Amino acid sequence: MSTITLAVLVPLLPLLGAVAGLLLGRVAPGFTRPLAVLPVLASLGLAATVAWRQGGGKPIDAVTELTPTGSVPIELALHVDGFAALAAVLVTLVAACVQIYSTGYLRHDARYPSYAALVSLFTAAMLLVVYTGDLMVLLVGWEVMGICSYFLVGHYWETPEARAASLKAFLVTKAGDVPFLIGLFALAADAGSFRITEILAAVERIDHPTLIALLLLAGVAGKSAQFPLHTWLPDAMAGPTPVSALIHAATMVAAGIYFVARLLPLFQASQAAMVVLAVMAAVTMAGSALAALAQDDVKRVLAWSTIGQLGYMTGALAAGDRSAAAFHLLTHGAFKALLFLTAGVLIHAAGTNSLAAMSRMSGLRARVPDAYWTMTIGLLALAAIPPFSGFFSKEAVLVAAEHAATGDGGPVAAGWIVLTAGLLTALLTAAYATRLWLRAFRGRGAEAPAHGRQPFTMTAVLWVLAVPSLALGAAYGVLPDWFGGDSLAPGWATSLLATGIALVGGVITYATWRHTTAFAIGAPLGAVAAHPDADPGQVEAEAIASHTPAYGDVADAPDPADPGRLLLGPLHRHAAAGFHLDALYRAAFVRPVTAAASLVRFLDREVVETYVRGAAALPRLLGAAVRRAQTGNLQTYVSALLAGTVVLTVAVVLAVSGA
Repeated sequence: MSTITLAVLVPLLPLLGAVAGLLLGRVAPGFTRPLAVLPVLASLGLAATVAWRQGGGKPIDAVTELTPTGSVPIELALHVDGFAALAAVLVTLVAACVQIYSTGYLRHDARYPSYAALVSLFTAAMLLVVYTGDLMVLLVGWEVMGICSYFLVGHYWETPEARAASLKAFLVTKAGDVPFLIGLFALAADAGSFRITEILAAVERIDHPTLIALLLLAGVAGKSAQFPLHTWLPDAMAGPTPVSALIHAATMVAAGIYFVARLLPLFQASQAAMVVLAVMAAVTMAGSALAALAQDDVKRVLAWSTIGQLGYMTGALAAGDRSAAAFHLLTHGAFKALLFLTAGVLIHAAGTNSLAAMSRMSGLRARVPDAYWTMTIGLLALAAIPPFSGFFSKEAVLVAAEHAATGDGGPVAAGWIVLTAGLLTALLTAAYATRLWLRAFRGRGAEAPAHGRQPFTMTAVLWVLAVPSLALGAAYGVLPDWFGGDSLAPGWATSLLATGIALVGGVITYATWRHTTAFAIGAPLGAVAAHPDADPGQVEAEAIASHTPAYGDVADAPDPADPGRLLLGPLHRHAAAGFHLDALYRAAFVRPVTAAASLVRFLDREVVETYVRGAAALPRLLGAAVRRAQTGNLQTYVSALLAGTVVLTVAVVLAVSGA
């Protein structure tokens, strides 16, 4: 079978699995799990085969015209280079792990068939984005992911938190998609094609590269949760934990980064756009790290962490290094999927009524050893501690920023912005990763009843993802051949500085934690009653339904054992609320729109309907008068007829005599 055929089957199999799952989910529920797992496993095998055959060499291209347009053609184009081949392996690996994990996590969920089908459709859409060579086909996958995220984030639709989070995710990303779509059409009009290869060949002919790049960046900011359109991602934690792993690691948020990486020469044609990209990355990195340091819920910590790590990728692109961004995309996908899936195990084990609230955790190290060791690996990779994978990819980003700052790469200003923010974020990342580990596994919260051992499908995938989280960084020597870019070897000076800063952040957090726990008085109480056969997904659904301040709100009572409060000081309250950006948006956009809608409703009811009622008044009065004449009495009708006849006769006689 040809490589092109295999590449076509990679997104097609999950799509067929999704269709079959939706059709057979109710009539043949026994086929639901095989239809969820087997197609994506087959797709993983095919993606690995495509990557092996492509080997980082010449891109594989195939194209056929999708439909005649009369102007700019839309083509069903396939473009598989080394970057696309490895990205597809990552997507299918994470999706397979999520589907297998979900068979245990949501094993008693009544809506599991539709959930599994949507996850498969989500996977197919991202694979379409990865493999396509035409921007309009890419847009199809881009938008399908948006609607899938709406349904998956709102999986627990009975709760107001899930409904609000799904709607917010959809609307915020759509706010970026509108200028994104305009930018795509403007780009195709200037280049004369939607084909990515032809657009890159025509970059010098683009009339307004800065305007087009900024329009496209709006869509990227929404899809990849970059400042200022990042606010939807922390609230999206209201969805099931496996969905969080999929969105944060391999789909949706990775799509924007992948798009910029594919079209990087277009953005490099505008120095202003590159500086804007750098500023966006810097604000996103530093702000999200501060917010992560103030969260109590494990999933919200990881959500803010994802925003910051995507900021690193954006920063590498602003420095003009696609290889560093792609490398961090791969390593982050592995260890962030691992972290979210271990968070699901913690939810099951802790049984807290605030999901994975660290202030209510105790004794988890002994109860969930698999989660303890794998989360430790994931957090070390997140904190960029050698030799874990995150160290190598994050150092590649910092080295790229250093090269740009010294005039060897992107704009010098962009290099300095990214390098400064990257070093600061390295300190904060190590701090919140250490805080999460200490509070999750060495916390002194209320002891929750044991839930029994987690299903094997949940713990097995943790160790599968732990392998690339630990070892993928060692591939830095061969990956440049796949990405067709710069060296990914860490710079020793930058590496020592960044690692030293990370260690300082971890040590300071540990010392602060020791200080706070020494003076802590009591701990928050309350836990969901456990049962040995409890469904982890049901535990999470009950936690969301309990209306505890897990999503979007700041915890009501201060936790004396939280080192984040001491480290952040008066900034803690603002960081916990995401620096009140949601409140700003409500004041600037939501309230004016609501007020305008109220005004329109008032005008419609009091003005428009008044005119309508007035216009109908005269016919109504005439009708009433005529209705009075309709008595139903035959004698009255005959008398009126005779009277009318007499009147007409008299009128005729008078007319004749007058003539």
